[in-house]
Amino acid sequence: MEENMGIGENNGQKVEDAESFSLQERNKVELMRAVVQKQDPSSQEVDDYAMRRFLRARDLDIEKASAMLLKYLKWKRTFMPKGCISTSEIQNEIAQNKMFMQGVDKQGRPIAVVYGGRHLQNKGGLEEFKRYVAFGLDKLCARTSPGKEKFVVIGDLEGFGYSNSDVRGYLASLSILQDFYPERLGKLFVVHVPYLFWTLYKIVCPFIDNNTKKKIIFVENKRLTSTLLEDIDESQLPEIYGGKQPLVPIHNA
Repeated sequence: MEENMGIGENNGQKVEDAESFSLQERNKVELMRAVVQKQDPSSQEVDDYAMRRFLRARDLDIEKASAMLLKYLKWKRTFMPKGCISTSEIQNEIAQNKMFMQGVDKQGRPIAVVYGGRHLQNKGGLEEFKRYVAFGLDKLCARTSPGKEKFVVIGDLEGFGYSNSDVRGYLASLSILQDFYPERLGKLFVVHVPYLFWTLYKIVCPFIDNNTKKKIIFVENKRLTSTLLEDIDESQLPEIYGGKQPLVPIHNA
C-alpha cells in the first residue's frame, strides 16, 4: 500500500507546476528536518512539501512545527499500523453513503461532497468514525501533487437534524484535520444550512483555528449554484448542484 497520509505525492503531475519554496521556507525546512530526524528517524521519509505544510501551519516556527510533525508520526504508527485504513475497518460508516469524491476546482484541487444529514453514530463508535475520516482525507490527499496539496469540500447539511448532531464526532474529525493534515483544506463550502446547525456550530467554533475559519464559506440557498461556479467549472461540479459530474462514493473513487 502506498503511503499518502500527509505526505506529498506526484500522481503523474509535474513538480515544476508546483508552488515554489521561498528561500526562508527552504532554509527552515532543512533546519526542521535536522531537528525532527534526531528524535524520529522515520521522518526521513517525509518530503519537503509535507515539512513545509507543518511549518506553515505553525507560522514557520521550527520548534512548534517539529513538535506537530512528531505528534503526527507517532499518531500514524499507532492509528494506522499497516500504513493505511482498509474498507473492512469502516464498513458501518461506508454503509451510510455520506462521502463522495469527484472532479476538481479551477485550481485543480480535488472535490469531496459530505452529507452531514446522513451521519449517525453507529455500532462502530467514535473510533470507526475517526478511521473513516482519515480514510477519506487520505483519498483526497492521494489526488493532490507536491506543491498543489489542497482539496475542496462541499459540506451539505440538507436534512440535518438532532440525530446528526454528533459533537464528539465532529470535534474528533476537526482535530484530525487540523493536527494531522495541516494546510490541506483549501476551502469548505457549507450548503443547505438549517437553523439547528448554528447551535452545534457555536459549540465547535472555538476549536477551529483561525486559518481554518478563513476557509469556511456558508452559502445561501438562493446563491448555491452561482457561488460554487465561481470556483468550480460546470463540467467538474456535481450534478446535484447544477453541474455535470455524477457523485462517486469515496471508497470507490
